[in-house]
Amino acid sequence: MGPEAIYPCRGPLPRLQMRTWIEPVVASTQVASSLYDAGLLLVVKASFGAGDSSNHSASPSPRGTQEDQQQKAISNFYIIYNLVMGLMPLLSAYGLGWLSDRYHRKISICVALLGILLCRLGLLFKVLWDWPVEVLYGAAALNGLCGGFSAYWSGVIALGSLGSSEGHRSLRLIFIDLIMGLAGFCGSMVSGHLFQPVSGQSGKGLVLTACSVSCAAFALLYSLLVLKVPESVAKPSKALPAVDTVSGTVGTYRTLDPDQPEKQSVVGHPLSLGKRKAPKNIIALLFVGAIIYDLAVVGTVDVMPLFVLREPLSWNQVQVGYGMAAGYIIFITSFLGVLVFSRCFQDTTMIMIGMVSFGTGALLLAFVKETYMFYIARAVMLFALIPVATIRSAMSKLIKDSSYGKVFVILQLSLTLTSVVTSAMYNEIYQLTMEKFVGTCFALSSFLSFLAIVPIGIVACKQASWLKYADITEK
Repeated sequence: MGPEAIYPCRGPLPRLQMRTWIEPVVASTQVASSLYDAGLLLVVKASFGAGDSSNHSASPSPRGTQEDQQQKAISNFYIIYNLVMGLMPLLSAYGLGWLSDRYHRKISICVALLGILLCRLGLLFKVLWDWPVEVLYGAAALNGLCGGFSAYWSGVIALGSLGSSEGHRSLRLIFIDLIMGLAGFCGSMVSGHLFQPVSGQSGKGLVLTACSVSCAAFALLYSLLVLKVPESVAKPSKALPAVDTVSGTVGTYRTLDPDQPEKQSVVGHPLSLGKRKAPKNIIALLFVGAIIYDLAVVGTVDVMPLFVLREPLSWNQVQVGYGMAAGYIIFITSFLGVLVFSRCFQDTTMIMIGMVSFGTGALLLAFVKETYMFYIARAVMLFALIPVATIRSAMSKLIKDSSYGKVFVILQLSLTLTSVVTSAMYNEIYQLTMEKFVGTCFALSSFLSFLAIVPIGIVACKQASWLKYADITEK
């Protein structure tokens, strides 16, 4: 995959063209986010740990009881924190998107990056002046009012799409995802080492949070002063910008390459058949599959940081950073998985492969007793990011171009609300079951992941019947 496959121009890139690259913003923002996520968990743990030790200094309690109390306190913190982070962007993200479409494409990115910077500053000030953890709720609210991740990422995708042709757009956006995963991996790998105290216990986390603020500030300044909005590439693609709606055998990403027009002619008829029928029941089944799968993924991701801090793992800050880095490896393996699987499998098959991968890994997590077992379970999840991305791609092949915005906004809103509800639900379940069976949430996620295969399997059966009908009519 050379530069000419990702960027619309050929040959040496002029300086102005380089200023339209969004990758520096994505990389620095993701490094800031990965450092912040690790720092937030470790700072909150230290805060509640200090609180517990002071409260029980007169009458010491068993270590297990103190650990359970600390886990419940951290879990309660994340319930409120995730609610604020999930709900506040709903007030402003749509408006920022409208302003970006009407006035300037960088509005949503710059405003969202300002909120991200303020949120990182909140954690830095908490470490510097030992503010109460409740201050972090206000920092999260500021982030959400500025649009949060929803406004930021929609702006990134818009800029990434503007400067690429339809044929190269998929590779362009996949490359941005890959940059985000690599940046998150690097940030998580060093986060535990940066959390070491500077001078005594009071400086614990200062270097980590300062680096997070610096990366967020760089991203904001780069967006304001350097980043240019690329000119729209309006050249029509020689090939259809989608794959076979019915069979999907050619794949998701490979067929978006205009250098392979001969592949497109094979699937042209099924694609038009699917577009004409506008199968709302198929779209509904894809929605259901995406939402159920998102329930499983969000629940696991929210509980996992709490799980690794308590027995039997009891990780320190360096191990926490390594564990978070393992999660970013999935960006790379899922990217490679799509490139390979799309050559021989249908879209629905790739979706089910990803769901089985995540469901199996979550089931293994439920019975983890040692650190090496945790990494084995994470390795089994190597294709966990394929389902939702491929569901979006499958939807785009079933609806008209003029309906993309409406359908994807509804899907994103559904996933956002699902994440908010799931976070609160899983944290409550974790508190109720951590003394009896700490892996209950992971077992539940595994069940939901396999359950999500049911609507996708129905879609696959319907597509197979359509393909058979199309073959009969052709004969």
